[in-house]
Amino acid sequence: MKVARRQINAAARWLKAQPANVKAIVGITSAILVLLFLRLVVEDHDNLFIAAEAVHSIGISVLIYKLIKEDTCAGLSLKSQELTAIFLAVRLYCSFVMEYDIHTLLDLATLATTVWVIYMMRFQLTSTYMEEKDKLPHYYVVLPCVLLAIFVHPSTHHHIFNRISWGFCVYLEAVSVLPQLHIMQQTKIVEPFTAHYVFALGVARFFSCAHWILQVLDTRGRLLTALGYGLWPSMVLLSEFVQTFILADFCYYYVKSLIEGHSALRLPSGVV
Repeated sequence: MKVARRQINAAARWLKAQPANVKAIVGITSAILVLLFLRLVVEDHDNLFIAAEAVHSIGISVLIYKLIKEDTCAGLSLKSQELTAIFLAVRLYCSFVMEYDIHTLLDLATLATTVWVIYMMRFQLTSTYMEEKDKLPHYYVVLPCVLLAIFVHPSTHHHIFNRISWGFCVYLEAVSVLPQLHIMQQTKIVEPFTAHYVFALGVARFFSCAHWILQVLDTRGRLLTALGYGLWPSMVLLSEFVQTFILADFCYYYVKSLIEGHSALRLPSGVV
């Protein structure tokens, strides 16, 4: 075990010393290898989307444990939780009027726990909420998503309001974590439970992105046609990539910190 840890630490030090382009190549290569592994191991690639929602639920469960066990919400962004509740509520609405399936039940469970977290932060643990650092306004995130959804949305047979709502929740999901990253950028030190939660979001986003990529490969591109025409299919995939890459840097430092045995995650300047 010690030998393996030394080898991993040596590899981490080597990667840290490399220029940004080498790090990017290593990251992309690693992601491709993981995708190939998932394609070989997972028979039904739709299960990756279910796995993404399950990991997100696990991340929320970590937050619940933090709030109950430590009786504090320090380091958490209330705005990120509220944005998460918004896109989940809109996605639930779209699911009920457009397509009702297992994802609807998973979203309902995640929304319920997210609302509970919001309640705890707003009314029970207000004294520990870092409001002075959670300053990224909602409209900075919501308004661009609304405008983009008005112009780029699914071209299905559903009512225009439902199609715009669908586009809105896809775009908002991609950037809902930004207030949380903004807080961590200011504090630099991320306590364990918050780090576990954000890492869970990163893993969930990777599974979701892998699901779409593999589904496109499996259908030889026909899935893009099924999603509609125009810019919408490309925007769906772009949103998945944005979600993944927003959290990729944080996940790297999370794993690095875990390997080195640090109890709290320290972020260098410029991360997230």
